[in-house]
Amino acid sequence: MKTAFCSLLGAVAILAAGATTTLANDRYADMPPVTVSPDLSAPWVLQLGRAPGIVRPARQAAQPLQRLFQAQPDRQKTAAVQQPARRMVMRPQINPIYLPQEVTYDGPAKPGTIVIDTHQNFLFLIEKNGKARRYGVGTGKPGFEWSGTHKITNKREWPDWRPPAEMIKREAAKGRYLPTYLAGGIENPLGARALYLGTTEYRIHGTNQPWTIGGAVSSGCIRMRNEDVVDLYERVNVGTTVEVI
Repeated sequence: MKTAFCSLLGAVAILAAGATTTLANDRYADMPPVTVSPDLSAPWVLQLGRAPGIVRPARQAAQPLQRLFQAQPDRQKTAAVQQPARRMVMRPQINPIYLPQEVTYDGPAKPGTIVIDTHQNFLFLIEKNGKARRYGVGTGKPGFEWSGTHKITNKREWPDWRPPAEMIKREAAKGRYLPTYLAGGIENPLGARALYLGTTEYRIHGTNQPWTIGGAVSSGCIRMRNEDVVDLYERVNVGTTVEVI
């Protein structure tokens, strides 16, 4: 009985020792291949994109997307070619001779007087020591020339415009209809400033057509660039003498 029991214990010990050796060596041994049923592996293979005979759709989608970005500039170029070219209106530039400058003056007018030469289209603000500040101006067109001496009786910033009745009638005969009143602003033909001459309807004023400076273009008023009439406006006062020759 004892002998059988000892034999049984020995066998158990041998089995236990063998089991321990096997478990210790499992981490270093090559693992046997795992066989998986095709039915079970199919979903995993599809997710990995390795299913036999199947082309991944991502590669197909990349090609039309690439063509889209390559074709986009071509469509823009085609649209640009098909669109009609914008017409650029080129305005004549003012002659630099009509820009403000200091000049020598040896005439009889006293300092502070404004002298307007309607033949050369210059306005002179007489200064001391034989100097004058000269500006280019636009003057009366043929049939609207005039000369005389007046005082500045009023000064206005961004003046309103009320065309005389004669002007409205005259322009209407040409097919051009003027408003009876136009508020001051950038579209107003009197421009940024106006200096009113005596009791006449004439003014020294700015213009929204600076390219006309240097010509006989007005109905008798004296035109200046807006920049220039603002400068003159700050230099003279009501009561200043204006001589138009």
